[in-house]
Amino acid sequence: MGQGPRPLMHRRAFLGLPAAALALGGCERPAPIEGGFTGINDQRGHALRGMREAPAPQATRRTQVLIAGGGVAGLAAARALRQRGIDDFALLELEDGAGGNARGGQVGGIACPLGAHYLPVPGDDAHEVQDLLEELGLRQRVAGRWRYDERHLVHSPQERLFFQGGWQDGLLPVEGVDESTLAQYRRFATRVAALAQASRFSIPAARAPFTTELAALDAQTADAWLRAEGLNDPHLRWYLDYSCRDDYGAGLARVSAWACIHYFASRHGFHAPGEPGERADGSDGGTLTWPEGNGWLTQRLAAPLGERLLTGHSVLRITEERHGVAVDVLRHADGTVTRWQATQCIVALPVFIAARVVQNPPALLAETARRTTYAPWLVANMHISAPLQDHPGAAPAWDNVVYGEAGGGLGYVDARHQSLDPTPRATVLTYYRALGDQPDARQQLLAQPWTHWRDATLAALAVPHPDLPQRLTRMDITRYGHAMATPVPGAQQHLRGLDAGGQVHSGRLHFAHADWSGYSIFEEAFTRGHVAGLSV
Repeated sequence: MGQGPRPLMHRRAFLGLPAAALALGGCERPAPIEGGFTGINDQRGHALRGMREAPAPQATRRTQVLIAGGGVAGLAAARALRQRGIDDFALLELEDGAGGNARGGQVGGIACPLGAHYLPVPGDDAHEVQDLLEELGLRQRVAGRWRYDERHLVHSPQERLFFQGGWQDGLLPVEGVDESTLAQYRRFATRVAALAQASRFSIPAARAPFTTELAALDAQTADAWLRAEGLNDPHLRWYLDYSCRDDYGAGLARVSAWACIHYFASRHGFHAPGEPGERADGSDGGTLTWPEGNGWLTQRLAAPLGERLLTGHSVLRITEERHGVAVDVLRHADGTVTRWQATQCIVALPVFIAARVVQNPPALLAETARRTTYAPWLVANMHISAPLQDHPGAAPAWDNVVYGEAGGGLGYVDARHQSLDPTPRATVLTYYRALGDQPDARQQLLAQPWTHWRDATLAALAVPHPDLPQRLTRMDITRYGHAMATPVPGAQQHLRGLDAGGQVHSGRLHFAHADWSGYSIFEEAFTRGHVAGLSV
């Protein structure tokens, strides 16, 4: 989940998969596997949902700027304040650690992502992100050209697809496909190139003019647009559906045609096999990753904040007053409520939460919350004692995907892939499910025990890896009920009408979250937080 389209590289069956499905290839049912839910304290958020009236505050504190929400946007806002010399601020975060959907963890002593796990090398439209990477030592100018630290660029082999009984390089199905499939690949590549030439696509999206052509794409689903274009090849449609689920949490039937085209046109285009510009591994070499995923970035954004970062705090209500903003905050450690008085407030919360806690929410917030659709996600971190047996074809890669997997599965990444130590040993595989196409996924995530998701994950990977149950020692599962905003038809039209140079604000409230871009990637969240931090 992360973080932005990458060149033919993606992030990471669902309900009703019986445990008996694990007994494939004559394998006996494995011994019980340790694990459970981790990473997200759903009880804290749900307790607020059921609260009829917030408790009265027991103390008062004052600060110049209060940041509500410690995800990427909130952390970026804090960094921008520090760059301006503003130290009188506080950042409030519900969870026990900052980072939102871009946090890292450990299983069996091995670092792994709990959410987003990569960042494509940003283009010039995302100059704020470029500056951050330079500050962190990831990018430097050498002989007049920008160069990225190769230790943090994805190592080869980068990705592979389990397709027709074996592993192929890259994620676009090419092994054994017929000429009609290749022809549709070329047609889609041509259409993407033509649309990119007619209207500019950028990341952040708001830095490209929203033309009538883009509005027309935004008004229809990707599925409808593909059908109108006569692009019906099942392999092409699977790949495009996968790409949309990877970045947006839902597939072609739900996301807009603008979102589908934006995935490719905003970065690297779409290259049919054999076309100039395509590498043998299907990538352009421009992807940054770490064993703990984008938690590597958020940890470094949070580190300088010290006592100004207050974790385990829930924002109960935000009230704009004549001379400032009053924010009531619950400290979960002891149940006390404090009223923060601030001159300005940066609301770096998802819009559906912001609309609940902001008193008398402005129309732009209420309407955006009403329109925003969220995709649930599940992330399963699997500690395995030794490398898995493999099928013929491409060697184990950083990103490993199973063609045609039902129910939202997006494959897995290997936490040790970036290691320079080739010795076979234990590792953590991080498996992703984007569940935005499942009508009751959010309810199922909350209701089903962790063992349900363990068994479903093992069943999904049983064909390429029948020995996984024997190698698996522990599985930790992180659930995101509202992981990311899904760019459904009409979303961009609405949001572009609110945006003013990357800013969305009302009085003393400055809104900063990827939700205001209509889709969730690092560059969007970071830029909105940075701009908000500069504007207060």
